[in-house]
Amino acid sequence: MASLKVAPRPAAKVPARMAASDFISDLDLSNEELLQLLDLAQQVKSHPARYAHSLSGRYLSLLFEKPSLRTRFTFELAIKQLGGDSVLSTGIIGDREPLKDMARNLDRWTNAIVARTFSQKTLEELAKWSGVPVINALSDRFHPCQALADVMTIKERFGDLRGLKLAFAGDGNNVAHSLMLSAARLGMDFALASPEGYEADAEIVAQAKALAAVSGADLTLTNNPVEAVSSAHAVYTDVWTSMGQEKEAEQRRKDFQPFQVNESLLAQARPDAIFLHCLPAKRGEEVTDGVIESSQSAVFDQAENRLHAQKALLLMMLG
Repeated sequence: MASLKVAPRPAAKVPARMAASDFISDLDLSNEELLQLLDLAQQVKSHPARYAHSLSGRYLSLLFEKPSLRTRFTFELAIKQLGGDSVLSTGIIGDREPLKDMARNLDRWTNAIVARTFSQKTLEELAKWSGVPVINALSDRFHPCQALADVMTIKERFGDLRGLKLAFAGDGNNVAHSLMLSAARLGMDFALASPEGYEADAEIVAQAKALAAVSGADLTLTNNPVEAVSSAHAVYTDVWTSMGQEKEAEQRRKDFQPFQVNESLLAQARPDAIFLHCLPAKRGEEVTDGVIESSQSAVFDQAENRLHAQKALLLMMLG
């Protein structure tokens, strides 16, 4: 009896290694690389077994100044599911020994450094002294890995990103910065509604406007949440008080109350709009429980896609 021939499994296709050695801000990925990463992330999500040994023997240093659920779990699982492993260190970076010494120890032992920091300057210093790639897992200025997952989630739901509208109601913070930069260069209209005094950084806004001028995206900055959310395909918010801002919490609750994403505000968006939040959420503050539990909520799709987007990033940086 003739033996059955088993068709070989298709080889995993990984784009060329990204040009920048580090990923400490969103623009470290070129437009072309960003599109490649989104395609790769979808391939990794659809066919995880093809990539199971792609980063065998690679190791990550995880440096976390801030606590984390999604970021820590998804980076640990990403490298392990790609065949590698990670080592975690918590606490202030550069507290026990100079940061430049720490960086040059870690680059002798591991293949990349993933850092979740209070300050963007910490990431810049790590990148300056490290001989291996440094990845921004969150800073006060950017949250680029979150934006990758967010854009991936929107693309999954609506297909072509160009011409879609993404609205953000709340603080002009690190998440808003990364979303603004990503949307502007992908041709997505972006509207940010913030209370007076909480607007996005002027330098980042200028960068986004320049990118939007090239892509044809529309960029709206307003203090009116209804204006921002009107006809949006995706409505996004974040906590009103981030880690390190606890002393401002009471004032922020007063200032941001009109920007809460509730059923009434979400109704100003398109009927098929999705609700997004990077989590953790303070239900009853920036978003109502009804919105986050509604059929329009895609927050857990976002959380899952952190894993897939970060796998794609690691493949492009270390593959």
